[in-house]
Amino acid sequence: MLCGTMRTPAAVIFDCDGVLVDSEILAIEVEIVLLAECGLVYEPDVYHHRFLGLNDTAYHAALDLDCRERTGGPLPMDFLRRARDERWAACQTRLTEVAGCGAAVAALSLPKAVASSSGAAFLREKLRLTGLLPAFDPHVYSADLVARAKPHPDIFLHAAGALAVEPDGCLAIEDSVNGVTSARAAGMTVWAFAGGGHMDGAAADRLIEAGAHRLVGHWDEAAALFAAFS
Repeated sequence: MLCGTMRTPAAVIFDCDGVLVDSEILAIEVEIVLLAECGLVYEPDVYHHRFLGLNDTAYHAALDLDCRERTGGPLPMDFLRRARDERWAACQTRLTEVAGCGAAVAALSLPKAVASSSGAAFLREKLRLTGLLPAFDPHVYSADLVARAKPHPDIFLHAAGALAVEPDGCLAIEDSVNGVTSARAAGMTVWAFAGGGHMDGAAADRLIEAGAHRLVGHWDEAAALFAAFS
């Protein structure tokens, strides 16, 4: 799906989770189980829509509000730590790149960066585990570096500045409504990426509704589009 056309971008800025590495399906699996233990039951598609793309601070605040409304008490103080530990354990043994990502990124000759809501250390480790870190290093940027996380534009603006390109010359690739909103607010062209293991048709439709300019179904499709930038 294409909403208009775009000139060759000056740079491409990638979200990480669910775009480069297939971590979102692992995180959703872990987090839904832990939240049910706290009395918070979510359908996966609802959970995906509300929370994907948030950093830990915003995620905790939203869950705490739900917990107070549904159970009458706050989210357990150790929830984020437990969730991080469980996500990390799952990633250590099961994390892979999203199929075709490495080849597509390697073929892209334009300047590129990662702009992610993940914590800085965990972000780099996920890229290292999947062999993708050398393709982006040192341009790997976490929301830890900025005042406001997605859906605010700060992390995308930070990445564009580090690459020394104007935001309106950047192409952003995202898989969450929060991410699409963030990149659009930064003035970037946005491709919605639907190739992660956690994605379905409804989730992809929401990305277009959020303002993504094109829907890309998998990395082979993205690679063919990248070839036109050469």
